[in-house]
Amino acid sequence: MISILDEDFSQLNVFLEQLKPSKIFILVDENTHQYCLPKLLGNLESEIPFEIIEIEAGEELKTVETAAQLWQILAEFEADRKCLIINLGGGVITDLGGFVASTYKRGVKFINIPTTLLGMCDASIGGKTGVDLSFLKNMVGTFSLPEKIFLYPKFLETLPFVELRSGFAEMLKHGLIADSKHWEDLISINDLTFENITPYIERSMQIKQEVVEKDFREENIRKTLNFGHTIGHAVESLFLESGKAIPHGEAVAMGMICETKLSELEGLIDEKISSQIISTINHYFPTLIIENFSENEIMNLMKNDKKNSLQNIHFSLITNIGSCVFYHSASDKNIKFCLEYYKNQQN
Repeated sequence: MISILDEDFSQLNVFLEQLKPSKIFILVDENTHQYCLPKLLGNLESEIPFEIIEIEAGEELKTVETAAQLWQILAEFEADRKCLIINLGGGVITDLGGFVASTYKRGVKFINIPTTLLGMCDASIGGKTGVDLSFLKNMVGTFSLPEKIFLYPKFLETLPFVELRSGFAEMLKHGLIADSKHWEDLISINDLTFENITPYIERSMQIKQEVVEKDFREENIRKTLNFGHTIGHAVESLFLESGKAIPHGEAVAMGMICETKLSELEGLIDEKISSQIISTINHYFPTLIIENFSENEIMNLMKNDKKNSLQNIHFSLITNIGSCVFYHSASDKNIKFCLEYYKNQQN
């Protein structure tokens, strides 16, 4: 499923020769068009006709409306069911492109070539595709696996620090829920640079892939990958609605702090472990200013989370560094305490 590309992208060319799609559509945003597409096109050795489809960058474009525009473009280019979509970009491109591919003519083949750390370690893996509904994250989507994921770590050299740090949050999450050694390796990094992070990318990808293979449709253990996301997604949605979108990883870091504290309050971990995790995450990530969001706004969004049922908020919470439980219903009192605890870090 995951293949690390050589400098000449030979693995991709072999794959295309074997697949023999009728036509290739390469989906990019304005950033990957500038920084990553030239590398791909410079190494593409295929007689198969292709088209470049570019959209603007940003979570704001991950909508049903954008998907509809892309369906229309594919129809105008007379894309048939044997075409191939190559999603070259970060999480927005792989989420959106995968969704478009999985729904156009009831499904066409697609591959992901993630260009951000977040895309490499999280969004491109696992077959979750989707778009946001208004400001609700990933409310419309499908489970649809790409034919292949191709990894070229050097794309990260063009990544702004903020985006590199954003992906690092998901890597930390993988360590917290499944692999204490991975966590220890990651927190030994003092400076978040491409060179320092790269040796640990493959292990993060493996952790997610291993979890997904056990539970593709998220009926049990895959829910552990949502650690930090129940609160994090709610806050991310509120920032998006306010017109001040924040990097996904910063929302996840905030969510992991709150949900680590929640794990402590619910009696799943002791205070020493909780404090160690929280101080470590705070070392890497800025504290978000969430004073303008009320507890009720955040709670209501959490209740609307697609992982819940019967208005109960279900969490994935850690029981130690490297282990996690899922489908845990926490008390409203403890949830609100965690939000207040996070706000107090700003003072």
